[in-house]
Amino acid sequence: MKAVRFHEFGGPEALRYEDVEQPVPGAGEVRVRVAATSFNGVDGNIRAGYMQGPIPVRLPHTPGIDVAGTVDALGEGVTDLAVGDRVIGFLPMTGAGAAAEYVIAPAEILTGAPRNIPLADSAALPLVGLTAWQALFDHGNLTAGQRVLINGAGGAVGGYAVQLAKEIGAEVIATASPRSAQRVKSDGADRVIDHTTTDVVAAVTEPVDLVLNLAPVTPEQLAALVTLVRDGGALVNTTVWMPAPSDEARGVRGIDLFVRSDADQLADLAARVGTGELRVDVAERVALADLPALHTRAGTGELPGKTIILAPAA
Repeated sequence: MKAVRFHEFGGPEALRYEDVEQPVPGAGEVRVRVAATSFNGVDGNIRAGYMQGPIPVRLPHTPGIDVAGTVDALGEGVTDLAVGDRVIGFLPMTGAGAAAEYVIAPAEILTGAPRNIPLADSAALPLVGLTAWQALFDHGNLTAGQRVLINGAGGAVGGYAVQLAKEIGAEVIATASPRSAQRVKSDGADRVIDHTTTDVVAAVTEPVDLVLNLAPVTPEQLAALVTLVRDGGALVNTTVWMPAPSDEARGVRGIDLFVRSDADQLADLAARVGTGELRVDVAERVALADLPALHTRAGTGELPGKTIILAPAA
């Protein structure tokens, strides 16, 4: 089968499109015929070797944390899935990824793909959708009637976070650049602040219950966001290289989010897509063989939004 792998850590040129042996599922695993995976910013950091502490991968390594595809073979003991099932999942980050024609996945991390969008497009959902869900609800405890500031709402996680927060009845203040402002508004944000021309801290004049930081801000900028949070509220931060600040005197919690795979939560997100409550945005679709070029473009900040990588047709 065809796959993209890197045999040493380095730049995008380390990625090779090559023939590899088709994997065989073990006990509790399934083999998935990949329709698509997606590009996430962490993919480039793993390839470069920056994540060997928290995400120790073995070389050669196939990237691609998200998967959408069709169950192709079952390992021993798998009873909840059948060959031919359309599935999505957030793969173990240290294992072989889905930038390939086939991938092995633990059966327990997979759930049914939404039926109302192309199977390949649903690869844009797992990692970023789960990040948004866990940030807002598992860690931020957001409820109806509360106010949330989503800093960096123009990215893929931000899009889901805005939609999910509005769906439960929260008031959403979002920051975005002019390039993504209209999309953030269409996701449901009550107010969009242009962070390229406006001091966000000065622009938010009422306390918020939760700040969700998705942007690569400086430590000083992140600390300033804490001042916007009401007593007893929280700041959830996804830029894991920078610890989330807190304000113990006011009971404001600072939380660093490390997303986890959760098939039940992913099933809930997929159901919301299926009913039209949640929209999956795909900005670009590229062929698997073009993944090295995609990594190059990502390194220069040229990606227009969520990009999926299509496996070769069967």
